[in-house]
Amino acid sequence: MAEPEDDPAEVEVSVVQPFAGTALLDFLLRHRVAGMETGRVTPDGRADYARTVRLPHGPGVVRVAWDGRRLTCRLDVDPRDRATALTRVRQLVDADADVAAVDAHLGADPHLADLVRATPGLRVPGVLEAEEMVFRTVIGQQISLASASTSAGTIARRHGDHLLRPDSSVTGDDDLSLLFPTAEVLAAVDPTTLPMPRARGRAMVALAERLAEGRIDLTAEPAAVRASLLACPGIGPWTADYVLMRVCHAPDVLLRTDLVIARQLTARGVGDPSAWSPYRSYAALHLWHAFLNPTCQN
Repeated sequence: MAEPEDDPAEVEVSVVQPFAGTALLDFLLRHRVAGMETGRVTPDGRADYARTVRLPHGPGVVRVAWDGRRLTCRLDVDPRDRATALTRVRQLVDADADVAAVDAHLGADPHLADLVRATPGLRVPGVLEAEEMVFRTVIGQQISLASASTSAGTIARRHGDHLLRPDSSVTGDDDLSLLFPTAEVLAAVDPTTLPMPRARGRAMVALAERLAEGRIDLTAEPAAVRASLLACPGIGPWTADYVLMRVCHAPDVLLRTDLVIARQLTARGVGDPSAWSPYRSYAALHLWHAFLNPTCQN
């Protein structure tokens, strides 16, 4: 991958081929939060995604684009943070996935063969902001994507950092003006003021307290992360496993209690998906993708 120049120029991101870039960026955009994320997918399969991000030397904006052949990114960040930002981008797009092994294994299963054939190189999206994703996963429990995005945006506006200023060099884009609040900030919030049921609000604040105090280490082994999350009040297996998939890059997670995945398993006559191991996270993405894009199935 080329090194960025002093100017925040476009940088090509090397990815293992095949790479289903449109599907990955479309997934991210379906979960986008206004003020924090923006982008589009065009009819010809091009896609771009941009969002604000916290970095060691200050906030910035990361922009990723896929033209059907090349993945590029533009880093509007402090020069000292470019290496860190590039590493996070690679994690976000699952750049180093062993897609040949994944596609060969899942494509050999008759329940998934049509999906793998239709979308080779499908990735499991990672994250640019680990703690934020944990909170957004809690927000999204048992509600629609649209409702979760609206609630997350409300929390960001009320408690996050506002970047849009007349003198700002970070962003002059109205669509990219917010950072989601940190764990330290959320730990001090009155849970009854959060835009969610009170029990979930209390769970959010309790989770924030544990993250702020270092009692949950999201860089630990996935099993340890899962155990620490399940020890939090109001955090169940779906939430913990989704965090493992997105934040910890665990390749073998299948959210069987997820409504869409459960319906897809039933529709495809899958009684036991254990044969998809050790790539059940990728199988889950294929099932989600098939649900959201029914024409991709052959």
